Amino acid sequence: MSNSFIVNVELRDDLGKGASRRLRRLEDKIPGIVYGGDKKPQPLSLIHKEIIKHIEDESFYSSILTLKAGKKTEDVILKDLQRHPFKPKITHMDFMRVSATEKLHTSVPLHFTNEDICPGVKEGGVVNHSYTTVDIACLPKHLPEYIEVDMTDVELDQILHLSDIKMPKGVELVELSHGDGNDHDQAIATIHKSRASVSGDVDGEEGSEGEETEDAAE
Repeated sequence: MSNSFIVNVELRDDLGKGASRRLRRLEDKIPGIVYGGDKKPQPLSLIHKEIIKHIEDESFYSSILTLKAGKKTEDVILKDLQRHPFKPKITHMDFMRVSATEKLHTSVPLHFTNEDICPGVKEGGVVNHSYTTVDIACLPKHLPEYIEVDMTDVELDQILHLSDIKMPKGVELVELSHGDGNDHDQAIATIHKSRASVSGDVDGEEGSEGEETEDAAE
């Protein structure tokens, strides 16, 4: 997978809460850190307005990113992003270095397709998603931006599990790699009729039976 995001950073050595507050308040920058590989953790600062533009793209969260500090670059993935509890502000970012020869573990989104044409929805069912992201393991070159779940043939009251996902080449689901896969094969989506629809069906049946009883009495 090619690197599509360049993240400009500055290396810093002024640590502590006071230094982080100054970055946020006075310079509109985000404190961060990059770690992993055979290097020591390195504190960073990032330009807030640039990051805001990057995170508008969903694929930013599941791509190999290029951290650029002057003329130096290194490949990373985003591991954590912290937000202010009520202001539209990013308060901290964690990045992990990646190696082309070592598997990485990260989360990617699930994209559910063809829900509107599947039999279960056509019969009045409603799709419920239990998972919107999954944890995967793969080499950086195989990292997908998302994983597609095709709902074309899903019937009413059918349950899709993790094992039903068609995984891209070289990508494995972390949850299914633990011991007995059946114990971790969680439901990711279901199609059931809504309570209102079920209630309406029952009321209609009761109404018909009542009419038949009245007709018989007459």
